[in-house]
Amino acid sequence: MSHFTTTDGTNLFYRDWGRGQPIVFLASWALDSRAWDRHMLHFNARGYRCIALDRRGHGRSDDPGRGYDLDRLADDVAELLDHLDLRGATLVAHSMASGECTRCLARHGSARVGRLVFLAPVAPSYAEGSRASWSMDEPTTEAVLAAIRRDLPRWLADNADGFFLPAETGTTPEYVQHTIDIIRDASLQALVDCFRAKRADQRAELRAIEVPLLVIHGNRDASEPVQQGRAIATLVPHSRYIEYAGAPHGLYHTHFDRLVEDIHAFLRKPATADVSARSPRAEQSRVEGTA
Repeated sequence: MSHFTTTDGTNLFYRDWGRGQPIVFLASWALDSRAWDRHMLHFNARGYRCIALDRRGHGRSDDPGRGYDLDRLADDVAELLDHLDLRGATLVAHSMASGECTRCLARHGSARVGRLVFLAPVAPSYAEGSRASWSMDEPTTEAVLAAIRRDLPRWLADNADGFFLPAETGTTPEYVQHTIDIIRDASLQALVDCFRAKRADQRAELRAIEVPLLVIHGNRDASEPVQQGRAIATLVPHSRYIEYAGAPHGLYHTHFDRLVEDIHAFLRKPATADVSARSPRAEQSRVEGTA
């Protein structure tokens, strides 16, 4: 098993498969590297080196009881890149991990990062006074956290259908349960603190991103509304936006075949084409249905 120790003494687990151009997969709030098994197999077979991190308090990483703020979580990502001495890595981030990636580049620069892929990303800002109407407000955040603290298994059961839309997407009960089991493995403190950590204003950080970004969002996302992906693609200068009709928040699983092809096409495109002088808004017109 692969572990490294961060500068604050936390032992973090990561998977590291194959050789080639590196792709680093970063899971959403509450999930860990197991969410990326199929994606890693897919891209590894196509000649990529695939790496996935267990966030602190999740999976096989330490639960240190501290460090669940956005700065420290971003530092963990940067220190993984340093530990593996990666160059030109593509960071693939689902949901909350998009905020960690944004903060990572803001704090550490993009010397080790060649591209970004944000799947169902968090809002540019959750800070009161600067958030959009479709982003979660602080009272709603606290109500969700109260439900999680009170009865996490019940909260997970109540929200599973909205996460996967199994009746429409064909997600099996076994896979839903697998996801619930992963979340129940995580530290409750990590779940609560990480959920609250995303309440930040990252608009200036997003505008400062210099590497090409692909944003993919589903228009039936009940966890992070589709307006968030649209807004991020508008803010980041060298961005491309794809919207999946009918896709929920768990699109990393429900739309796997389509997703890996769109990511692969983005990886194969010359970077110089992504950082051209075209208007960012010109890249945001692709709204497509399911395959």
